[in-house]
Amino acid sequence: MKYYFAPMEGITGYVYRNAHRKFFDQIDVYMTPFIVPTQNRKLTSREKNDILPEHNEGLYVIPQILTNKGEDFIWAAEEIKTYGYDEVNLNLGCPSGTVVSKNRGSGFLAYPDQLDHFLDQIFTALDMKISIKTRIGKESPEEFQRLLEIYEKYPLKELIIHPRVQTDFYKNHPNWDAFEKAVSGSTHSLCYNGDLFTSEAYDRFTNAFPQVDKVMLGRGLVANPGLAGEIKDGKKMEMERLKAFHDQILAGYEQTIPGERNVLFKMKELWAYMGQMFEGSEKQIKKIKKSQHLSDYREAVAHLF
Repeated sequence: MKYYFAPMEGITGYVYRNAHRKFFDQIDVYMTPFIVPTQNRKLTSREKNDILPEHNEGLYVIPQILTNKGEDFIWAAEEIKTYGYDEVNLNLGCPSGTVVSKNRGSGFLAYPDQLDHFLDQIFTALDMKISIKTRIGKESPEEFQRLLEIYEKYPLKELIIHPRVQTDFYKNHPNWDAFEKAVSGSTHSLCYNGDLFTSEAYDRFTNAFPQVDKVMLGRGLVANPGLAGEIKDGKKMEMERLKAFHDQILAGYEQTIPGERNVLFKMKELWAYMGQMFEGSEKQIKKIKKSQHLSDYREAVAHLF
């Protein structure tokens, strides 16, 4: 089994990825938070820093692109190629309202004919490996059959499927019946993504789909950075390792992000997930989230651990 780390905007940037690789080395592939091509045809400093080879040494990283315009995707892919990458991923999965309102991410799935034209355009123009991360539709699982037929027309490197529709966001259960359609009917190499938060959930998935040899972990892996290790060898993550991981990220953000408040904001984003690891510690988690200065924050974290 290969383990992929899902891209999560604002969280899984290069500082986080490097810290994760240092303390938890079970992930095979890291995907970057999405890059959005702009009219000025320039990567932002954040996007550039995130894909710089020197910021990703020793990591297998795949940059992800979010757009519904073929010419923009082609430009971004060619630009990314100049940094030494030979593979990019198309985001057709993001359910965010601000993304979907522009018919990007999973919003693009509502326009299958346009999507088909888009894919024809980029596969004709680019000499790169292209994978897709997709949901199963915009509003209904019935949309997935048409989407699968479109995907089958193109030489995808792989197809990563989160079997929810956009309107589900992260509610309801992943639709394994829809995923089974891909397993039985697609010729593409498949990767599964969706609600693998525990080793028990992973076991249920592999028992149901033993032929699938790649899984993508996202929210569950941010909540429990040692999840892939627990799945592989059954050992629970030590709190000392989690603390060292946390400290490495904090130090990295202090070096790369200007301003105490901005560093605190980034760290508090992590605790929205990692706080789930500390049952019965709601009081300390609340202190972390209410801290206004790094000194208060460090004190609250020290008490928690």
